[in-house]
Amino acid sequence: MDLPLHDPLFWARYTFAYEDEDRIGELADQIDGSPDLDDDDEDIEGVEVVFDVGGGCRLILDVALELDSHSLELIVPGLTKPAELGWDDTAQWHPHALRWSELDLICRAVDPEPGPALALLCRFAAVFEDDDVDAAAAAVDAAYASLRPEGWTGYWPSAAEWLERNDLRGQAVTWHTDGQGRHWARQKDWNQEKDFYSIRQGPDRFPHDELRTLLEAARR
Repeated sequence: MDLPLHDPLFWARYTFAYEDEDRIGELADQIDGSPDLDDDDEDIEGVEVVFDVGGGCRLILDVALELDSHSLELIVPGLTKPAELGWDDTAQWHPHALRWSELDLICRAVDPEPGPALALLCRFAAVFEDDDVDAAAAAVDAAYASLRPEGWTGYWPSAAEWLERNDLRGQAVTWHTDGQGRHWARQKDWNQEKDFYSIRQGPDRFPHDELRTLLEAARR
């Protein structure tokens, strides 16, 4: 995996924690601010990380630290090109692509123990009223801890930080399903403490069938 997963600077940038200098402490002096974007941005390529779920199904994470932009796609048999699940950036983010139970299933298929997959992908999963949030937080903390350099006492990501953005309990988000096994959610109103930012808000646009194929592969 071509990412510096044991480097605090990487995580401060990847999680956008660098925007809060008090949070990252001494690392603030080592991180440049948000990049000045121009017409050459399209030439900047991210680092692509592939997670093999099995059965020809894969998640593809594109990490572009220079752009503060990260996207998640999937590929399953029959697709000619990857389908987008969501993206996270500092402008028009739509990271809420997966439910916690789905991410947990996928990551266990990639690696039975919490590790890099969960640490990198948890930003694309939210928790809701029917989730065991304590268990989810423990797994995310274990994933981050598995990568933390021995003896490092400075900034390091945590489940508490993840939940600040992705705990959508009590935010008027309701899940729906149809007779074809597609699951999506809608927020009843936008006057909530946290917004549900997702392309998974109806039976169209989101790759429901492809995600179901990937989840079935993860269960095998």
